[in-house]
Amino acid sequence: MPPHDSTPPFDSTAEAVRAWVAGWVVSRGAADPVPQPWGLTVDVGLPHHATRHVMTDADEATVRKLAKAYAAPAVALKMFLEPETVAPWLGVEWVSDGPGWLMTAPLDALPRTDAPEGYTVKSWQRGGVTRVLVLAPDGGFAARGQVAPTGRTAVVDQVETDPAHRRKGLGALVMRTLQGAAYEQGATVGVLGATTEGRGLYESLGWRVYAPLVGVTYSAEPSQDGLPMTANFSPAHHGR
Repeated sequence: MPPHDSTPPFDSTAEAVRAWVAGWVVSRGAADPVPQPWGLTVDVGLPHHATRHVMTDADEATVRKLAKAYAAPAVALKMFLEPETVAPWLGVEWVSDGPGWLMTAPLDALPRTDAPEGYTVKSWQRGGVTRVLVLAPDGGFAARGQVAPTGRTAVVDQVETDPAHRRKGLGALVMRTLQGAAYEQGATVGVLGATTEGRGLYESLGWRVYAPLVGVTYSAEPSQDGLPMTANFSPAHHGR
């Protein structure tokens, strides 16, 4: 586990968010972030996730303005506020990704962790991203994750473990391998967007919550029950 450092890794939430976005676009192969008065716009280029607008400094007026201006399918908004604060500002057509948190951790050289008996760990680098894959004894998928260093910071992303292979320490194995790889490439601070499923794992490895993270995506067909944004939470996403 990286040693806990009481010194804040960033001077502001806006700085932490910019570091997260910088690594996230490398990890996902997205377009370069475009600065906006309220934050950053990123073209992702996927049918279900065309563009995301990340607010580094969100307030009610800004959220309402962007929710109206960017109301189109596959468009996402990201805000670093509590869900109950944001919910009244958005209509039911904005569907929540689920509870989220922006988390950070100091990176350090970590002792190598062996995989459980029968499991195999593979790792490779391409396009500025280090990927880790854990294969089960039968050669099938067990766990994965990736990290994108961008100078002193590195973004951990897409960490997941197959349900059939959980509670074997594979998530921790993937995280330790990724953190070590990022540190070897010069990064000293890790950043990630956590879901409910991942937060416990990350905290057990020394990560700390830096800010709440609310993500919503516009849907032309909102839920028939007309549920508010906070009621649409689902923890089924791997990374933000």
